Amino acid sequence: MPPIFKNLRVIELANVLAGPSVGQFFAELGAEVIKIENPKTKGDVTRSWKLKSEDSESSISAYFSAANSGKKSIGLDISKEEDLSILYKLITKSDVVIASYKAGDAEKLKVDYQSLKSINPKIIYGQITGYGDEDVRVGYDAIIQAESGFMSMNGEPHGNSLKMPVALVDVLAAHHLKEAILLAYINFLKTNEGAKVSVSLLESAIASLANQATNYLIAGHNPQKMGAEHPNIAPYGTVLKTADQKEILLAVGTNPQFQRLCEVLEIAEMSSDERFKTNILRVENRKALNQLLMEKAKIFPSAILIQKLKKAQVPAGKLQTVSEAMQGKDAEKMLLKSSEKSFGLRNFAGDLSFMEKSSHLAPPPEFDQHKAEILALI
Repeated sequence: MPPIFKNLRVIELANVLAGPSVGQFFAELGAEVIKIENPKTKGDVTRSWKLKSEDSESSISAYFSAANSGKKSIGLDISKEEDLSILYKLITKSDVVIASYKAGDAEKLKVDYQSLKSINPKIIYGQITGYGDEDVRVGYDAIIQAESGFMSMNGEPHGNSLKMPVALVDVLAAHHLKEAILLAYINFLKTNEGAKVSVSLLESAIASLANQATNYLIAGHNPQKMGAEHPNIAPYGTVLKTADQKEILLAVGTNPQFQRLCEVLEIAEMSSDERFKTNILRVENRKALNQLLMEKAKIFPSAILIQKLKKAQVPAGKLQTVSEAMQGKDAEKMLLKSSEKSFGLRNFAGDLSFMEKSSHLAPPPEFDQHKAEILALI
């Protein structure tokens, strides 16, 4: 079966990571995604976010490559009537718009939902904001991580508050907007009516606090920094250092798993210790528990310990660098390649039984690369 969105055209009026991630998602599933870029800024700002090792002359950066594969690029200054007219003509022949403007800016540029709906009543308008449709503040991932509580609980006890090393809130908001657009599309298939859907970075972050939020709301526990440890489970997130100075993380969530862990570490009697018999007791006595586990792990080489843990079906994993993870066989099917050279990652990780995953996706576009092709559409 051909890609599910083969006949869908998406107009992307978005920069950085959240909105463009949604655009790449649709491109991976077969949609034609047209990225509208501002000539004044030489396109998406992430084109200029480069490491020292990157080509300073290219308009494609490593960061830009994280969310822009499979798209077509055209430079339009939509503050000018001529270019806005071109965009409007594209809108009449499109199905979805992805937009990321702070409150009021889309209206000033005449690319808000009401303006585009008057041109194409069936358009689905997916919008990402920082704080909601009425708040004029610009949303920045790092600031949202700070304001939503993520940074306050991320780090070692009594250490500095840390943001995540990826723009996690942007990634989460992108997933929420995908869901919203897909719901709007299902509604369109039923009613033949377009719609506006909107997702804010802050709401996405709050929604993603998961058990840490309910630990506060229900149990009255304000989450604190615990390093890799889990507030509700032990030993879960516990990092053991082995004889060869490698690190292994445990994710033990049941009593039988804990018993098998103790057997692997050759301390079977520890599972019947009154301090550690149940998860609640293990959480209460986490410090003593971890000290004992870490001491025993030091006698095992990492390869042998991992092998023993897997054989005993104890959830555990070796800590890897990004380089190691990218070279692993599990990452292989997520890599986007051209002539065996990787140019990005898939945004959509699922396998659909009714559709083959696209075998080819074009590399991220140079700025304004497809202008002639896109103009020919109108």
